[in-house]
Amino acid sequence: MPSSNTPSDHSANPIDPVSSPNRAVHETPLYYQSLIGLLKPLYRLQVWRRSHKNDNYQQEIDQRFGKQYPPRPVVDADSDKGVIWCHAVSLGETNTVAPLLDMLLANGYQIWLTNTTQTGFARGASRFAEQIAQSQMSHSYVPVDSPAVIETFLTHVQPIAALFVETELWANILTKLSQHRIPSILVNGRLSASSFQSYQKIGAVSASMMKNLSLIIAQDSDSAKRFRQLGASSAQIRVAGSLKWVINASKTDDKAVADNSIYNKKADLRAEFGIADRPVWVAASTHDGEEAAALSLQQQLLSQVTLADTLLVIVPRHPERFDAVADLIQKTGLNMARRSDGEAIDADTQVYLADSMGEMMTWYTLANVAFVGGSLVDIGGHNPVEPASVATPVLMGGYTQSCQSVIDKLASVGAVYQPSNDFYCPIESNSSSSSDAQIFSDDQLKANKKSSRKKTAYNYEDAVSIYTQLETWLCNLPLAAQAGQAGEQMTIQQQAVLTRQFTMIEDAIEMSSNQDSL
Repeated sequence: MPSSNTPSDHSANPIDPVSSPNRAVHETPLYYQSLIGLLKPLYRLQVWRRSHKNDNYQQEIDQRFGKQYPPRPVVDADSDKGVIWCHAVSLGETNTVAPLLDMLLANGYQIWLTNTTQTGFARGASRFAEQIAQSQMSHSYVPVDSPAVIETFLTHVQPIAALFVETELWANILTKLSQHRIPSILVNGRLSASSFQSYQKIGAVSASMMKNLSLIIAQDSDSAKRFRQLGASSAQIRVAGSLKWVINASKTDDKAVADNSIYNKKADLRAEFGIADRPVWVAASTHDGEEAAALSLQQQLLSQVTLADTLLVIVPRHPERFDAVADLIQKTGLNMARRSDGEAIDADTQVYLADSMGEMMTWYTLANVAFVGGSLVDIGGHNPVEPASVATPVLMGGYTQSCQSVIDKLASVGAVYQPSNDFYCPIESNSSSSSDAQIFSDDQLKANKKSSRKKTAYNYEDAVSIYTQLETWLCNLPLAAQAGQAGEQMTIQQQAVLTRQFTMIEDAIEMSSNQDSL
């Protein structure tokens, strides 16, 4: 990525720091500013320890601490509406907001995208490679929450608005944006009960952040209520639904997304991989502990005559874990093929390690059933809409606080199975075939739970329930297909959330512009 000489060397005019008389600036508490000042060198040391061996280490340090940035997006005089800064913490937030950024770009805005994590940064770079190459978008790591660094960043970027995705907010950043009369908008806002309690512990800081936000676009009424309790006014908040419902497709995505017709051609894709006649399930976006659970379930499936040719596709969430997961699979004794080694799936392959990037929709499309990770361990659950959008039924564990409202809606039509979800309404079979699903005895369940305390980090009781549903669907593929089709229809119905959030953003930008012109 090209870099400019220094952030202050660009030709744009400095932004006026005088606050608008139409909007009060709520200063960040002094104790928070002092704490950030003390932690800043420690944070730099943390970044060094994590990243100093990476090729882009100096780039990351320069961008986080305001030393050097890429050039601003190229402005098209005929259609220029200004640069919007969007901050997405990691991979999940980047995927969630990507369709919204596509729409903003298509409507004449330029984008400056920032990320916090390296995984998120890598996803942003790959997802928007074409737009970055064409200078419609610039991309960097997020600046640290230090007033001097933020001032440098804003002077360079010159944003007309700032978007923050889902939850992560920084008090000094919001204060600086308010001082510069730059509208700050929380898009797809989500505030879980646990996050709410954390924000409550720093009440004065949280209140300043809420009051400095121009607009909060909440996913649901529960989040909206919690934002109000932290200090936001009702006038600041809109409830619009979740962007997780929007299918994240682009020209640079894998072939299952690039060709929309593949949604109705699962059989073609399965034939291409040589698995046309096999039951297939995918364990996707998995974390430490979840691969062990998936492999245990696969061994149980293979022990049954009717499912002896079942194939498991494992897609770990983080690339740095690919080798560790490969070692774990080898220790089970199951026959493995590995995507990164170019190994084909053959009749003997029992586990396929999909250790690649940008192909998730391919695995969701060819699978009969999908387990979505981050849900058997306490991560919060990853987005079930991707498999649902390609008519694949979904299994999830109990840790789904990051997407619970989406799961509940999909569960209500039978497209997602989650243990103990009161909304789950199973699809009734139109087939006379029956499942030979194993029923676990109380003694087995107790033994499994006792074993899990010693050997695993995941919720074993949930895994047992998930196994029963997984086996039911794999033994009755027409039933699984019906559940998948219900999810696909629900996903199509929810697509309007993208237009709603886009319109709210444009309205907020226009309102801010009108106030400044008074």
